[in-house]
Amino acid sequence: MSRTLSEFLWDENSELALRILQHPFVQSLADGTLPEDSFRRYIAQDAFFLEAFARAYAMAAANSPDRGSLEVFCDLLQGVREELDLHADYADKWNVDLNQVEPIQATTAYTTFLHDTARGGDIGLICAAMTPCMRLYAWLGQKLSAQYGVPDHVYGSWIRTYSDRQFEELASRLETLLDNYAVDAPDIRAIYNKAMELEYRFFDAHISSGTSTDKDSG
Repeated sequence: MSRTLSEFLWDENSELALRILQHPFVQSLADGTLPEDSFRRYIAQDAFFLEAFARAYAMAAANSPDRGSLEVFCDLLQGVREELDLHADYADKWNVDLNQVEPIQATTAYTTFLHDTARGGDIGLICAAMTPCMRLYAWLGQKLSAQYGVPDHVYGSWIRTYSDRQFEELASRLETLLDNYAVDAPDIRAIYNKAMELEYRFFDAHISSGTSTDKDSG
């Protein structure tokens, strides 16, 4: 049986996904040793990013070619609201004001990329830009859960959220849209890979000062 487009694109970027899994930020988050200041910065920036992600879903819904895709994008938008609730819980615990977030370069690069793609109105390209985030987080949650279980340290709810079956279902539904509305073409491959690269830079930007693995991170 031949691979779907979403499977092909994920496989094509599997080495980058593995680099993210092995990144010091991700591994130290999973084992509970990540400095709280690093996680605070991450939560603030990720909440800012998720708001942009939600707007991109809204633009995708506005450009939906049929009722089925409209309903899926609306369901995915609800999923982002649930992620934002997780971030709000962390923010409340650690006195992070999510209304006063100043985006760093890595965040701005990613949100600009999403909005520019979404404003173009091409559903296939929008799906190619947004799918990597959903698939990557579902994959990270499942891999980390298999490696560490669901730990009882302060970051355990992060693993629990992204390893959950409901999040996997959301990622799969977005991949189905990608398969339905995109074709294998250089621009689709480039958009998908760009999103994966931006994911890496986003994680890399939140490791403790002096330990970042990417000198170009914000």
